[in-house]
Amino acid sequence: MLMGEFHHNIDDKGRLTLPAKFREELGENFIITRGLDKCLFVYSNSEWEKISNMLNKLPFTKSDARSVMRFIYSGATAVEFDKQGRINITSPLITYADLKKECVIIGVGDRLEIWSSDKWNDFYNANEDRLSDIAETLFDSNWTGSE
Repeated sequence: MLMGEFHHNIDDKGRLTLPAKFREELGENFIITRGLDKCLFVYSNSEWEKISNMLNKLPFTKSDARSVMRFIYSGATAVEFDKQGRINITSPLITYADLKKECVIIGVGDRLEIWSSDKWNDFYNANEDRLSDIAETLFDSNWTGSE
């Protein structure tokens, strides 16, 4: 399971170091694509296969389905680590996520998210005080956290 928060700088060539604990879980090859909320999503190949299977089941006759598929697939890139444990992020993805210098890399269960530090701080600050209300809305009052 991918979890935790780490801060690393992206260099001028679009290279970003991912923490060693994430490198082990992702494997040698994985997928990076546009995510929601102006961040990037990083999936292991096995998780990407699950996402692809879900996307491919969407009815292409529906405009929203085509839009989501275009958004996700057009940004998707197969990535591997260099000898220093860095990944090379394409310029369209850097522009989409507004990655400048400091990046925040977070584990979110089945994926990593890569955020610009500014956008992460904005998101975090906007949602920190609402978390109790969000949790109450999302989880049934009988939920105990185990099944």
